[in-house]
Amino acid sequence: MHRSNQSAVTEQIMAYLFTSESVSEGHPDKVADQISDAILDEFLSLDPQSKVACETFVSTGLVVIGGEVRSEAYVDIQQTARNVINRIGYTKAEYKFDGNSCGILSALHEQSDDINRGVDRKKQEDQGAGDQGIMFGYACRETEDLMPLPIWLSHNLLITLADIRKNTDLMPYLRPDAKSQFTIEYSDDRKPLRVHTIVLSTQHDEFDKDSAMASKIRKDVQEILLPRMLEKMPEDIKKLFSKGYRLYVNPTGKFVTGGPHGDTGLTGRKIIVDTYGGRGAHGGGALSGKDPSKVDRSAAYAGRYIAKNLVAAGVCDECQIQISYAIGVAKPLSIFINTFGTAKVKTGGKTISDGRLAEAVGKLFDLRPAKIIEKFGLKNPIYEPCAAYGHMGRKPYVKEVTLLRNGKKVKKNVQFFGWELTDSVEKIRKYFSL
Repeated sequence: MHRSNQSAVTEQIMAYLFTSESVSEGHPDKVADQISDAILDEFLSLDPQSKVACETFVSTGLVVIGGEVRSEAYVDIQQTARNVINRIGYTKAEYKFDGNSCGILSALHEQSDDINRGVDRKKQEDQGAGDQGIMFGYACRETEDLMPLPIWLSHNLLITLADIRKNTDLMPYLRPDAKSQFTIEYSDDRKPLRVHTIVLSTQHDEFDKDSAMASKIRKDVQEILLPRMLEKMPEDIKKLFSKGYRLYVNPTGKFVTGGPHGDTGLTGRKIIVDTYGGRGAHGGGALSGKDPSKVDRSAAYAGRYIAKNLVAAGVCDECQIQISYAIGVAKPLSIFINTFGTAKVKTGGKTISDGRLAEAVGKLFDLRPAKIIEKFGLKNPIYEPCAAYGHMGRKPYVKEVTLLRNGKKVKKNVQFFGWELTDSVEKIRKYFSL
């Protein structure tokens, strides 16, 4: 057990604990997600009308890519996959999974006409949903990015670990695979009180002695990794670490065999890591490898955007939204809002009901797939960065990308993580007279 300070921890009445995990870009499932989204990006950079459903399987020395594609573009599937694997850091034969030497099998085929007929329309705005299903969005006030604290910290720890591995010599034994987990203690009124437990399992090189290895890694986590992460944190978050926490580093004692050699990886097997870490709900549909005509992806982004903007506007402190669709039908079948009793808008002297909020959302936001795609620029090649460290709660940014249009290379400034913008706050405030 590790205590972050030597003084006695003040005991508080504990209301409840909540835990979320994240996994690194080198985790086998995330390797698969990143390959699938990199392939999607390649198709969209050449043909923005591409329809892609790309699944990836990774194992010892092997990548298998399957799925359905409808596109005018030709993509070098093998080279795209190798580029991703090398970028992640699987570049040594001793890892038993190496971007330059692993076998890559592609089994992509044409998308079914039965699916395509439900999506394409003469009028673009009438484009039908690419499938039926339910999608959820969520936001709360626990962090500056309006994300739940446990998943936000879990991502940040691994982002910091990856930066150390790739850009410094501080922990030279690190390998790409890693998992993190944060348990947060909350009060009765759902406010974070302190960091209760941190778990980190990180893949590493072989050491001469296991005991020396365990001691070295733990020391570096305490003295290098956690301080580097905390120096970027707001003061209110830092205080949650000062009240004492348990720390587990590589609890099995050793983590040399990892990545796709240690465990197979599949696209779409980390959907809770991708979203809210178990807070809120999830409709079950994976995000990576799917073009935006699939509402599993586009409507999940729209749900996050709406929930975040409602919270940022002061309508509520916590918001979960559900949106449902039928394949081939443009307008959503239903919109559901749950503010968990935190709504602040008054109508007739009473707090507005969640049902009324849902009705307002239907008026304020156009949730037809074509309009969601247009709003967030989802036909641009923006997806590979989403495929590790979460699709939600990321910092939006604009970056220049190269596209092929009408046979010519074109440079274009493209918005990444546009669903994290809070550019509807004023519209919402005006509607509710806030």
